[in-house]
Amino acid sequence: MKRIVLTGGGTAGHVSPNQALIPHLLREGWDIHYIGTKSGIERSLIEPMQGVAYHAVSSGKLRRYFDLKNFTDPFRVLAGAVQSVVLIRRLKPHIVFSKGGFVSVPVVLGSALCGVPVVMHESDITPGLANKLCKPFAKAVCTTFPECANLLGEKGVQTGTPLRAQIFSGTRERGLQLCGFDGRKPVLMMIGGSLGAQSVNAVLREALPALTQKFDVLHVCGRGNLVPELEGRVGYRQFEYLSDGLPDAFACADLVLSRAGSNSLSELMALCKPMLLIPYHSGRGDQLLNANSLKARGLAHVMVQSDLSAQSLPPAIDALWEDRALLVQRLRALPDADGTRLVLDQIEKYRKK
Repeated sequence: MKRIVLTGGGTAGHVSPNQALIPHLLREGWDIHYIGTKSGIERSLIEPMQGVAYHAVSSGKLRRYFDLKNFTDPFRVLAGAVQSVVLIRRLKPHIVFSKGGFVSVPVVLGSALCGVPVVMHESDITPGLANKLCKPFAKAVCTTFPECANLLGEKGVQTGTPLRAQIFSGTRERGLQLCGFDGRKPVLMMIGGSLGAQSVNAVLREALPALTQKFDVLHVCGRGNLVPELEGRVGYRQFEYLSDGLPDAFACADLVLSRAGSNSLSELMALCKPMLLIPYHSGRGDQLLNANSLKARGLAHVMVQSDLSAQSLPPAIDALWEDRALLVQRLRALPDADGTRLVLDQIEKYRKK
């Protein structure tokens, strides 16, 4: 039986592509094991999945800023590498697939020490620190963006991002019913209501009087960000979070207002949704780079945070509406919107025969 070890964690973005791959790997007969941390988000997302055995190892966070833990976490990474070696030797996988995040470093190091081939994936336009450290030990690094593949040289392979099959299963009718909209107006959806989106939430709500003249507004605002006073407002429906209903919400959306996280962008691109992106600028600034890459390729509209206001947002949405047909045409022409099959091909290419 073919056996694979998946790894990646720290954020949901380092886990969801693995979640997308797992059903395909199971159908293709793989025995699947996942190595993550004891208390990371990857454990809560992966451990309940049927057909996957979860294993926990130690890991330290990789920081680009001063912190006293920078002196101790390298030892946790080394401890995790030792634990990974023990696991890898016991499991004897044919390949390891790493989605990145700090937990991937000890796993990739351990795999290299055991002579197990590694394929990695980088979602952003520039490689993250964990993937930079792991690149020397990888056979190939799959990428979402062509710019990243070029930066990685001969190991870079543009594949797109593995996407969950569920996102393609929604219907407009169910989405309208979910929101209580009658379908007479186009639907503007805002998503990306987690880290750093509170300011966009506030501007969207302030602009509702202008926006709801032309659009019904579906607002996924993030946990703890509901405004009770807006419940029942005509032409507006707010949700903290959508899970099972997300595919239907996507299906009924005619336009999308979003941050520019790479995994969200990959889903929206695959669904051919005209987007106005408000990139969140922090860390190494990848959301801004992601958004500008799509803008340069004519695939999205972009507004920088400093330009966002209740006065500037409605005309920007109007401009997106006017440009929607051309944006959809360009998005439909993309060859790599869903990278699931291409990533699986790389896994198959480099596994031990």
